[in-house]
Amino acid sequence: MEMSMYSAVFGALSTEMRLNLSANNLANVNTTGYKRDRVSFEDVFFRYAHDYHVDPRGDLREKELLPRAELIAKPRLAEQKIDFSQGALQATGNPLDLALQGQGFFKVAAPGGSYYTRNGAFHRNADGMLVTDQDYPVLGNGGPIQIPEGKTVTVDSAGMIYVDSAQVGQLDVVTVQNPEALQKFGSNLYMPQTGTTIQEGVAQAGRTEVAQGYLEKPNVEVVEEMINMIETQRTYEAYQKVMSSSSELDTKVIRMGTDKS
Repeated sequence: MEMSMYSAVFGALSTEMRLNLSANNLANVNTTGYKRDRVSFEDVFFRYAHDYHVDPRGDLREKELLPRAELIAKPRLAEQKIDFSQGALQATGNPLDLALQGQGFFKVAAPGGSYYTRNGAFHRNADGMLVTDQDYPVLGNGGPIQIPEGKTVTVDSAGMIYVDSAQVGQLDVVTVQNPEALQKFGSNLYMPQTGTTIQEGVAQAGRTEVAQGYLEKPNVEVVEEMINMIETQRTYEAYQKVMSSSSELDTKVIRMGTDKS
C-alpha cells in the first residue's frame, strides 16, 4: 500500500500549495496592479519493462503480443508562474494616478536597485519627487522625477509629464521580453529571478499606453478563485480519504500476518 500512500501524500502537498496561492490571490483582490499566481501540474509516470517495447506491427496477430501498458501516475507541481494579463482600468480623477494599458512596467528605485511595477498609485512627496505608496522614487530617464509646483499636471499616453504645459520629465515605461524570469519582490514590485537576465526594451507607442487618472485593478476573478478553492478543498479531502484507507489496509494486513504466525 506504500504506492497509494505516497501518491496521496504528494497529491495533498501539491493541492495545499494550490490552495495557498488561491487564498493569496483573493487576499489581494483590492491591491492595485496585482497579478495573480498560477500553478500547473504534471504526471510523473513509473513504467513497467514492457511499456518500453512497442510492437510495430500489432495487426499481424489477432491477439496482442504483449500486455497493455500499465502506468502509475503521481501528481506533481510542474511550475508556478505569474499571470501578467491585463486588469481592468478604474477611473480615479487623480492626475498622479497612472495605469498601463498593454504590456509593460513602470520602473521604481527601491533598496537594492531598480524594480518593475504595474501599480501606478503615485504621489508627490514633500521634496517634490514622484514616489510610490511606499515612498520609492519613480524613475524617468534613468533617474527620479521632480514635479515642480503648478496648477495642472498632465501625463500623455507616451509617459511625458507636463506641469502647466511645460515638460518636466518622462516616465520609464519598459517592456520585458521574458516576463517568466520575473519574481515578486514585495510591495507589488518585481525583480529578476536569481541567475536570470531580463531582456528589457522600450514600450512601443500604440501597444503600451499610459492612462492618466486611472488605476489598474488586479486581474483576479473572485468567482473563479472561489470555485478553485472549493475544488481544491474537495480534492484535498479526497487525498485524505485515500491516505486513511491505505493506512487501514496496511493495519489489516499486518494484523492478518501476526495472527497467522
